[in-house]
Amino acid sequence: MRFDKLAFYAFAFMAATHAPLPFRKASSSLLLVSAADEEAKIQVEKDTFEAPTGAESFKFEAEVSRMLDIVVNSLYQNKDVFLRELISNASDALDKIRFLALTKPEYLAAEDKLQVQIEFDKEHNTLTVRDTGIGMTHDEMVSNLGTVARSGTTKFLQALKGSEGSESSGDISQIGQFGVGFYSAFLVSDRVQVASKHPDSDAQYVWTSANGSSEFQVYKDPRGETLKRGTEITLFLKEDCMEYADEQKLSDLAKHYSEFVVHPIYLRTETTMEVEVEDEEDVDGEEKKEQEDDLEVTDEEDTEATEEKEKPKKTKEVTTFDWEVLNGNPAIWTRPKEEITDEEYQNFYKVLTKNEYMDAETWTHFNAEGNINFKSILYVPRDVPASWQSGLMEQDATGLSLYVRKVLISDQFELLPRYLSFMKGVVDSDDLPLNVNRETLQESKIIQVIKKKVVRKALEMLKNFQKESDDAMKKEDEPAEGEEETPKTNKYNEWYRQFSPSLKMGAIEDEPNRGKIMKLLRFKSTTSNGELTTLEKYVENMKDWQKELYFIAGDGVESVEKSHFLEPFIEKGVEVLYFVDPVDEYMAGHVRSFDSKNFKNIATDNVKLKDDEEDEDLITRRDKFYKEKFKPLTKWLKKLYGSNVMRVSISKRLVSAPAIVSSAEFGHSANMERLMRAQAYSHGQNEFAMRSMKIFEINPRHPMIIKLLEGAPPEDADDDFKVSSEIEDASWVLYEMALLNGGFPISDADGHSRRILKFLQSSLALESLTLEPHPELPVEEDVPPDVDGADFGADFDMDELVSNMGNLDEEDAKPKGTSPEDAIPLTPDENGNVHIEL
Repeated sequence: MRFDKLAFYAFAFMAATHAPLPFRKASSSLLLVSAADEEAKIQVEKDTFEAPTGAESFKFEAEVSRMLDIVVNSLYQNKDVFLRELISNASDALDKIRFLALTKPEYLAAEDKLQVQIEFDKEHNTLTVRDTGIGMTHDEMVSNLGTVARSGTTKFLQALKGSEGSESSGDISQIGQFGVGFYSAFLVSDRVQVASKHPDSDAQYVWTSANGSSEFQVYKDPRGETLKRGTEITLFLKEDCMEYADEQKLSDLAKHYSEFVVHPIYLRTETTMEVEVEDEEDVDGEEKKEQEDDLEVTDEEDTEATEEKEKPKKTKEVTTFDWEVLNGNPAIWTRPKEEITDEEYQNFYKVLTKNEYMDAETWTHFNAEGNINFKSILYVPRDVPASWQSGLMEQDATGLSLYVRKVLISDQFELLPRYLSFMKGVVDSDDLPLNVNRETLQESKIIQVIKKKVVRKALEMLKNFQKESDDAMKKEDEPAEGEEETPKTNKYNEWYRQFSPSLKMGAIEDEPNRGKIMKLLRFKSTTSNGELTTLEKYVENMKDWQKELYFIAGDGVESVEKSHFLEPFIEKGVEVLYFVDPVDEYMAGHVRSFDSKNFKNIATDNVKLKDDEEDEDLITRRDKFYKEKFKPLTKWLKKLYGSNVMRVSISKRLVSAPAIVSSAEFGHSANMERLMRAQAYSHGQNEFAMRSMKIFEINPRHPMIIKLLEGAPPEDADDDFKVSSEIEDASWVLYEMALLNGGFPISDADGHSRRILKFLQSSLALESLTLEPHPELPVEEDVPPDVDGADFGADFDMDELVSNMGNLDEEDAKPKGTSPEDAIPLTPDENGNVHIEL
């Protein structure tokens, strides 16, 4: 190997061994690798820290080692939580010194600031979390960080893993009571080093242990007392965890998990900028200029001086460090709600949603007390999120963030069911374990109790919001003199129009709270004049004989208002609800009833309306007569339509339409069939299962039906009886028209088109539909185009124009408004044409 390479390696070796690492006593060595065919590379070995002479070594108990293995490999499935745990421990230490200082104010003499500091060192791949809390003595380090589970490790392991045959298997109530959160630092570290100074301790001590080691060391800090008071935790990051030595990453994690911690959290930030520096030559030049100020300067010398002034100045990069506060937002849920203004609530909502342009419609702030105590704020948004408008609800967070003593555990808990996931808010409980993963805590009985209480409070909030909005509409405030009366809007109705599908899904999914949710629902109806009405109000307006809640389903209010099914209900003054949202008919199928009244779709058969004005016996005899009279027609129509209809019957409800197609009571309606066919992610659809059982109802009083009866085969006709093609085509057109009126699509579009064309041919008295031949047109001669596209007319004389221009005076011939040089002469070409550009 060449000598210059050896010198380079030696220099690198000396530089690396003298690099200053925190608490370093033994320097890292370099592995020198040489190869014959490639350049030598320098590879830095992993941290080879050795405790200083005189350090005390302690063995982890066997059960503690098992606990560490669980912490690193099982308990925490997300490495990011290590920062949350360290900040939480630091916050607890700050709370402790704050309370102790009430009786021992001298504890704050050395350091009166209560804060947490986070800094990183990319060069040495270290991350440090420092606090000015109570700190630890030598004995407390050994006790708290070495044998932290000495009195309950076995119980902790049994609680976490569960014992076979035990009913309490998997109970996690013990988690968080043994300080296991500190050991989450090993998720990202090869080695953890803790320096701490207690107010009652004469010296500052260091605790250190490597990841996977069965022992730890405690010794007096050789640097002296670098901490006035508190604890400093230094993590020597793993090779695959270098992402945590990044300013933006640490800022995001701290703000996400510890945004509402009471004590300020600072992150050391690094800023690099370019600054101007003075050159030595410039300084000498200025001194020389001062000496020559009284001398005469020539023009050449003045020019040279100006060029020297314009010479670019030299710059250099300067790196500065500062401390950025990460948690400036207050946790207002811990304050009494009487002391919080509406503006503060709205500002906190903007913090939760990370959107300063969104406002909350209403909110509730409550403290739940009992077996489980927690504080919570729930918000109802004013507007639908953009992703919800496209049906992409899964892209949004679940809504509620779970905190334990103002430290975020997760914002992925389903504390609210899916139908209430549009709500935002926080839940903070002191009864929850802090050091546990999301999957395990999700199954906790505590979470289930909290979820039940939060859902009840959320529905109560919507109920109160509905009542307040309705009461506000009832108040008749007379406008002042000279002021116009402004139309009032029901705030709940405006909000409900945007979020009604969620509440209807709740009526389907949440059976225990179904009664409460149904009272929050509103629909338009035949008697609501375009406004929304409640189910309770519908029940109040029901007829005395009415035992069902009638509704009609479709794809819009305008569509269902034109339905022939509504005619008898409007005639008799019976209210019908409009179910025009896709989820409405699903909801009616699941809920079935409200206030002991069943939902009834008027587009199905077997709908009976009581008529107080007519005798029931007369109605029975009339039905029997129509059935017997039109028996030949119904029999023939069923044979003609075949499997397209389940049966043909005499309608008791048609008023103006000759016929209509309804669906069987226990089958799919036309609207439901439409929705099922429109499912984007359906696979292997069964055509027979989706098809509705159609019933063709005819109006026995309509002239078209009477005419068809005349052309239908008689009751005693032979099998070879021939029905005219006109009657047959008319029957098919009538069926297809009834399909459309009933909300069904036409299955045979080609046959329908042929029949309509035949009808148009007859109406227009056309003998044949044969196309006319193309006309025989003569060949046209080419016509020369106009001169430059200009049309001078038939009286235009080019010779006269040229002669007149020759008689113009010199001044008159000049173009006005231009110089002589720019003038363009008007001279005819060889053909006598003058080209004028307009």
